[in-house]
Amino acid sequence: MSSFVASQSCFLTTSSNILPLKPIFLQQSSTFLRFSSPSSVPGLVHAATEKKNRASFAVTNAVRELEGYVTKAQNFRFAIVVARFNEFVTRRLMEGALDTFKKYSVTEDIDVVWVPGAYELGITAQALGKSGKYHAIVCLGAVVKGDTSHYDAVVNSASSGILTAGLNSGVPCIFGVLTCDDMDQAINRAGGKVGNKGSEAALTAIEMASLFEHHLKA
Repeated sequence: MSSFVASQSCFLTTSSNILPLKPIFLQQSSTFLRFSSPSSVPGLVHAATEKKNRASFAVTNAVRELEGYVTKAQNFRFAIVVARFNEFVTRRLMEGALDTFKKYSVTEDIDVVWVPGAYELGITAQALGKSGKYHAIVCLGAVVKGDTSHYDAVVNSASSGILTAGLNSGVPCIFGVLTCDDMDQAINRAGGKVGNKGSEAALTAIEMASLFEHHLKA
């Protein structure tokens, strides 16, 4: 670039007079323009990042949404594990699950396994899952707070046991255990005013079986 020369007469002003100063000449062989990098300016950094993100999004492949279908249950096989404790309630849950399987055209035989209580649901579901015979396992039980002083321990053990059964076996194990304050709440959720949680668990089992079979099968 061409050189710039600064030449200007300067004056020193005092209270009595104005004294001229010798002109000062500034000469530079070349002049360089210095640009700040984006990293030194916060606003530019944000703008650059946004632009990069938009560019990345533009070249992203199409997104696939995977889900199971409750209308494709004909060839799936299910097992139901039922806790005998509070059988008056759990039997209603089981009947609701069986009705739902029938409604959604499950044609294979359904195995119902009875266990003493909610504690035993997890280990039994895990054994059934590892057998390789089933596409999903439904676990049904009813724990009522007024019936036992160790309500929290039973509920926590049952829920973690069923979760662990699914993780260890690779087969969906569906949590269908009622955890209620009193027996009226349990009855209302086993075919009463609030519906049937056994039926809901069966529907979840069908959807999860479909998801695993059609999309997540190794």
